Amino acid sequence: MRTPVTIIGAGLGGLTLARVLHVNGIAATVYEAEPSPTARSQGGMLDIHDYNGQIALQAAGLRDEFRDIILEGRQAMRILDPAGNVLFDKADDGTGGRPEVQRGELREILLGSLPAGTVRWGRKVTGVRPLGGGRHEVAFADGATVTTALLVGADGAWSRVRPLLSEATPEYTGTSFVETYLFDADAQHPATAKAIGGGSMLALAPGKGIQAHRESGGTLHTYVALRRSQGWFADVDFTAPAEAAARIAREFDGWTPELTALITDGDTAPILRPLYALPTGHRWDRVPGVTLLGDAAHLAAPNGEGANLAMLDGAELATALAAHPGDAEAALTAYEQAMFTRGTEAADADRIQELMFGDDAPHGLVAEFAGDR
Repeated sequence: MRTPVTIIGAGLGGLTLARVLHVNGIAATVYEAEPSPTARSQGGMLDIHDYNGQIALQAAGLRDEFRDIILEGRQAMRILDPAGNVLFDKADDGTGGRPEVQRGELREILLGSLPAGTVRWGRKVTGVRPLGGGRHEVAFADGATVTTALLVGADGAWSRVRPLLSEATPEYTGTSFVETYLFDADAQHPATAKAIGGGSMLALAPGKGIQAHRESGGTLHTYVALRRSQGWFADVDFTAPAEAAARIAREFDGWTPELTALITDGDTAPILRPLYALPTGHRWDRVPGVTLLGDAAHLAAPNGEGANLAMLDGAELATALAAHPGDAEAALTAYEQAMFTRGTEAADADRIQELMFGDDAPHGLVAEFAGDR
């Protein structure tokens, strides 16, 4: 008998797990804190890699649906210096293995592939406790509880499930992003839109950077990166958007206006996004009846792999459960050993962060992309 699976978190990893379980005839229920699928913006662009994310979508039987939402040309990438000079420029010639899609559209495909009622919205987990024999009780903010023999924490950085397995907690990486948007940029901000190009743009210097991506509909989505303490950011009043934008922009004095406009002319209030990470190589001893995937298991600073790894985790866990009917522990053991290795190998975030914001920025990253390192 195949044990039904309780999944905490309806992000890409949890939904991929639910979908591949469904494909293999295994029942699952996903509990999500958000009140509805449209409760908040689902973020920007994702490059879905042919060596992990696309493999997961193949296992989910959703490759055609994925191809339908690819935004052509968005694999183009350029690196600029603070003066706006182009140091590296690579066009999207259609041969790359990392096509770009909107995260929200990819989530919609996964949600639409699940049986009605699989996702239970508005179910915020407040605690989880072991009951013995591999069973666990999950408590929700509304006072309800569920008992499960197979629990998966797909609930991100601040996972409520992780403490069952590990005492590790995310730590601040020393860098934060400030998120901004420009809408209808080709018409309203043509010089900035031209500087970004057709895909992604990185403008870097030691300790700071401006990263922007061309999304659908002429939207430019920007993450401004600063290596500063959390105390420094606490002194920025993000409840006063114009003042906050001006304060962040002062850190980029002397940069070309085509780039700083991404901060000062934003069409939305700037949002602070501190970056956290779990220890590299995070792992735990096998605990019956429970496991983790995605950021709950191996949160890292942005390195282009997070969503892809979460999806592959979900697909591989589902595949392992299908391959071990009646022996969930064998499935969890096999999944975790492969996932631990995969998460450690992908945790290249420290090196990438140093290339982007270290003393040699932006030249170290240019050399990396040019194949000189």
